[in-house]
Formats: sequence, structure tokens, C-alpha cells
Amino acid sequence: MIRIAELQDRLHRHYPPGSAQGWDRVGLVTGDVDDQLRGVLLTVDVTDAVIEQAIRLGANLIIAHHPLLLRGVNAVDPAHPKGRMITSLIRHRIALITAHTNADIPAGGVAESLAAALGLADTRPLQVIEVTESTDAAAVAGMGRIGRIEPITLAAFAERVAAVLPATAGGVRVAGDPDRTISTVALQGGAGDDLLDLARQSGADVYLTSDLRHHPASEAVAWKDSPALIDVSHWAAEWIWLPPLQTELQTQLADPAIKITVSELRTDPWDFVVARPTT
Repeated sequence: MIRIAELQDRLHRHYPPGSAQGWDRVGLVTGDVDDQLRGVLLTVDVTDAVIEQAIRLGANLIIAHHPLLLRGVNAVDPAHPKGRMITSLIRHRIALITAHTNADIPAGGVAESLAAALGLADTRPLQVIEVTESTDAAAVAGMGRIGRIEPITLAAFAERVAAVLPATAGGVRVAGDPDRTISTVALQGGAGDDLLDLARQSGADVYLTSDLRHHPASEAVAWKDSPALIDVSHWAAEWIWLPPLQTELQTQLADPAIKITVSELRTDPWDFVVARPTT
């Protein structure tokens, strides 16, 4: 019998909670880790639909990237969305474990998985994370990645990004000359406008991230040495980590009876766009 605690230990060895940023909320959220592990569902976000999927699959562990309780609640009230989901998890005896910024920084984590999916070579962290006593030094690499690709145009690279990431309503937004040659790529899965300056200082030809706001993006492209910018769905950029995580955990468990499933439910919040020609 494999307990939930055993898989949690394996997950935390590679994605140590101590390496998460101070504001983050990672680790066990609900559930009894002494329960026998029956199945696992991997997701970026916890939603009602994801919980329903876990119930249908008979999975009693959800591993999510985004914390359900990052912004806490004062009561587990089923009238509140978070309270409703917590109630459902407890009622169906489903454990929830979150790996957020502790999964962003290590080798094999979110940023590195995105870099690998896009074909980057010779990758290194865009921002090195200082190792502290609470951090598993062997697992820490840093935020974001920068690496090389064979030279292609910005337009062609954007097409590659669109082909690699799961489709979303927002698609792929690009700032830059479509004919610009791209050979060095910086990226950060999830929100990344806090790394815009580092991306420029790194000498990257393009910086790919999510949730770019108007003013930081406008100020970034005003620099003469600015990289081109590619803005993609936050969910899509981080979902790309789930298939490698599935393979990693399934190999470690070495028990084909315990199925680890990647949820393909789109938890990106946007449903459609209404576009008008820009020229």
C-alpha cells in the first residue's frame, strides 16, 4: 500500500516547500496523508470542474500549481467559491497539495519545462535564487530561463509558441518586428513583468511570459536594446509542466495500478475575444 504521504515526500524532495517565496502558500491544503493513494490528478488551478474530474476518476489526491488559499478566507462557507471547493474536497476525502513557486525554480520545474518544450538549448536561470538554510540547494536553480535556439524570425518563433502551448482564447500576443532574428530566448512561466529589466540586461532577443501589463510593457519596449515581447496565457505557459511531472511521478511510484492523470480542462479564465483588424 502506498500512502499519500509517500508521494508527498517524493514531490517535496524535488520541489522543496522551503524554496518557495515568502508570500507563497505551498504544501498540503486538505486531506489525510496517511490515506492509501488511489489516484492522482495534476492541474494548474483547482476549480469545481477539476474536483468533479477527480471524483469521476477516483483520484484522491490533486496536485495543483496555483494555491487555492493564496489569499485566505475567514470561514469555510459553501456559499463562497473557495469554501465550496474545500467542502467538496473534504466531503470526498480528496487531498490537495500545492507546488507553486517551489516548482518554478528547480531543474525540471515550470520554467525549465517551458524552455524544453520550445527547444531551448544551453539554458540557465534568468534570475539566480539565493540559497538559504530552508532551501534544498540541490533542487534550486532560479526564476525563469534563458537559452539559445537556431536563428528564426520573431514571427516564426511566435508560431512555434502557439503550436506548443495549449490553445486559449487570448492566443499569443507579440510586440516587435516580425522579421527580427531570434536566437536567444528569455522566458518566465506565469506572470513575469517583474523580470523585464533582467530580460533586457541578459541580451535576449525575445522575452516570453504572461500577464504583461500596459505600462511595464510600454516602458520595456521603449529601450533601444529591448527584446521583443511575447505574452501568452498564464495557464497555458504553466500547464506545459504537468506532462513531465506526470512522467516523473509515475516513474517514482513504479505502480501502474495508481494512475496519475494530467487534467486537460482549460482553467484559463478567458472564454472568447472579439477582434478587429489593426490595419
